[in-house]
Amino acid sequence: MELERARETRPQEGSSSPGEWCPSALGRAFSKILHCLTGQEARLGTARDAALKDLGALIEDTECDRLFEGSGAPLRGMTELLGRVAKALEKYAAPPKEEDGRAEGHNQVAEKATEVGLLFLKLLGKVEASKNSPVCPEWKTGLRHLAGPIYVFAVTHSLEQPWTSPRSREVAREVLALLLQVTECGSVAGFLHGENEDEKGRFAVILGLLKPDLNKDSWKNNPAIKHVFSWTLQQVSRPWLNQHLERILPPSLLISDDYQTENKILGVRCLHHVVLNVVVLLCLLDLFPVLEKAQQWKGDGARPTTHCDEVLQLILTHMEPEHRLLLRRTYARHLPAFVKRLGILTVRHMKRLERVIIGYLEVYDGPEEEARLKILETLKLLMQHTWPRVSCRLVVLLKALLKLICDVARDQNLTPEPVKSALLQEATDCLILLDHCSQGQVK
Repeated sequence: MELERARETRPQEGSSSPGEWCPSALGRAFSKILHCLTGQEARLGTARDAALKDLGALIEDTECDRLFEGSGAPLRGMTELLGRVAKALEKYAAPPKEEDGRAEGHNQVAEKATEVGLLFLKLLGKVEASKNSPVCPEWKTGLRHLAGPIYVFAVTHSLEQPWTSPRSREVAREVLALLLQVTECGSVAGFLHGENEDEKGRFAVILGLLKPDLNKDSWKNNPAIKHVFSWTLQQVSRPWLNQHLERILPPSLLISDDYQTENKILGVRCLHHVVLNVVVLLCLLDLFPVLEKAQQWKGDGARPTTHCDEVLQLILTHMEPEHRLLLRRTYARHLPAFVKRLGILTVRHMKRLERVIIGYLEVYDGPEEEARLKILETLKLLMQHTWPRVSCRLVVLLKALLKLICDVARDQNLTPEPVKSALLQEATDCLILLDHCSQGQVK
């Protein structure tokens, strides 16, 4: 086999190291293993098992300066070839597609994951050893090709899922810990967004690896991919998340739009994280028309629910119980833009909007009264766009507005006069609109 040929081509003279094989032979050995893992031979259990055994021996016997050199393979650098092998190993250990909600062969997946995890530990051990070697400066290049696939593998099998076992989770967590050690990162978050401002991080690389399996046709082929995406997303917060919005939003919406409750919940968690951590929330409104191009109403039946509906629903869900003034102001600041975008379709959210508007008008939120001013702006827009549905809410809205006017009028110290005037003017405008919508019943 190729491994034996590689061993046979060691230099006969001038070499004291048992692992110094001829570069071309080493490249051929890895290429052969890669072919066994990705080609038709991968279906043959005996050939695949032999390839994995050969790979373990090859990693153990090869010195780091040969393993990570840039010109070792006939067609590609050794580091890139190793990256392709790592990616093939990650795919080999991935759980299969679940048919009709049932998954077969979970025990087999866990066994594969354990075997692959042990190989990754050997490989990362070589990288760690090469960091201190003066003759192996290429280890950083090698790590750049290896880190992504190894991370995806480690997260896939370290979470408690049907396709994992206590042993496979243990090995996967060891792989993740060693990966962080080798990359000199103190946490997964640091690994993804960089440990300091000068370091780029690997979040974009991970998203690139996940992307082919996260479109509408492929995301259910690997039941682990949605969990890897969700868990990884949760590790990255502001301000690092902003620049990746166009890549994280479509998968989040795709998962949340599924008919299965489990997926809906997972997708909503992703959207929640995006909403809380992407400072420029309004840029979502600019992305929605692009994402919704295919959703054109034909005039028959109800209009389809849009991504804008889903995000507004999520915002309202978090606005209702929120008591922290800073977050209340942040949510209220963006509410008018969503009502403008949805227009008449805001009627879908009337009940929840009514509760939020009344609840926020009751609470003083500081000298600038930013939240209440934005809520009054939202109420005006709501009445303008959905006026046929306003008259049945006359009493409850009228009480809320009159109570607000009384509270502001009685306030002698807390609110500056310009802010009071703005509040009273906005409330008066709302009363006038409410009167028009109810055909003069306010007067």
